[in-house]
Amino acid sequence: MLDLAKLSTETRNPETMNLDQMTPLEIAEAMNREDARAVASVTEVLPQVAQAIEWATASLRAGGRIIYMGAGTSGRLGVLDAVECPPTFGVSPDMVVGLIAGGEGAFVKAVEGAEDSAQMGEDDLRAINVSERDVVIGLAASGRTPYVIGGLTYARELGCKTVAIACNRESKIGAAAELAIEPVPGPEVLTGSTRLKAGTAQKLILNMISTGSMVQIGKAYQNLMVDVQQTNEKLVTRAQNIVMAATECTRDEAIAALEQAAGHVKTAVVMIMAGLDAEGAVEALAGAAGHVREAIAPRA
Repeated sequence: MLDLAKLSTETRNPETMNLDQMTPLEIAEAMNREDARAVASVTEVLPQVAQAIEWATASLRAGGRIIYMGAGTSGRLGVLDAVECPPTFGVSPDMVVGLIAGGEGAFVKAVEGAEDSAQMGEDDLRAINVSERDVVIGLAASGRTPYVIGGLTYARELGCKTVAIACNRESKIGAAAELAIEPVPGPEVLTGSTRLKAGTAQKLILNMISTGSMVQIGKAYQNLMVDVQQTNEKLVTRAQNIVMAATECTRDEAIAALEQAAGHVKTAVVMIMAGLDAEGAVEALAGAAGHVREAIAPRA
C-alpha cells in the first residue's frame, strides 16, 4: 500500500477542519487565504522556473518542442497550456505538446489506472518521436506518478532536458528529472483535492515557462502579442489594437497595414515603424530571428 500520509498534498488542513459547517462566504474566504499560499510557494522556486524557461527557449530555437506530460489534473493543465500556444503566439500545434495518461479522452473523463504505468509514459513519448532537442516537463502534484516517472526516465536517457513539477519536496519525479521545481503550497482546503492549491501552483509555473520561452524567441514586442492569430472577430480587433499600440497609428492605418501584411501583426508593425513594404518587413524580421525590436533598429 502507498504511504501517502507523509505527502503535504495529502494531509489535513487544520484551518478547514470545520469546512462542512462553513457558510458560503467563509468557504470563499478560506479558499482565498489558501490560494495566496499557492502563489507564495511559487515565489520560492523562481530560480528553478527561470532555468526551465532557459531550457525551453533553447529547445525551441533548436527546432525542438516543449512536451508536458502528466495524469489527471496535472495532465489536463499541461494540455491546456499547450493548446493555448498556437492562437496566442502563432506557433504550430506541434511546438508545445501536452500528453495525458490515458490519451486525449482522459482530458474529459478519467481513465482508471493509466497513471500507474511507467511503460505508458515511455510509450507516449515514443509515439510522438521525442528527440534530444525536446525539453520534457513532467507534472504530478504528489510527485510520485509512475506514468510521469517512466516518461522522464526515458527522455533523460535520450539526452533531453527534463524538468519535474511537483508539490512535495524531494519527490520521485524530481529525482527522475535533471531539474526539480517543487513548490509546496501545503494541505488542501478539501483534503487531497490537488486540483485546488497544487493545481494553481502548477498552472502558474506553466504560464511562466510557456510565456517566458515564447517571449525569448521573439513572440512579443514590448508586452504585446505580435504573433496573435486572427481566428475570430475579437482577435481581428485585438490585432488592430496591437498594431495601433505598438506604432501609435490610426485604426485605418492599422487595417491597411494588416491587409498588406496578409494579416500578420508582426509584419504590419515592422512595416509602419521601419517604413518598409510588406516584403521588406518580412526580410527584416527574418534577419532579426523574428524579433521586432531588432527588425526596426536603425541599420548602421
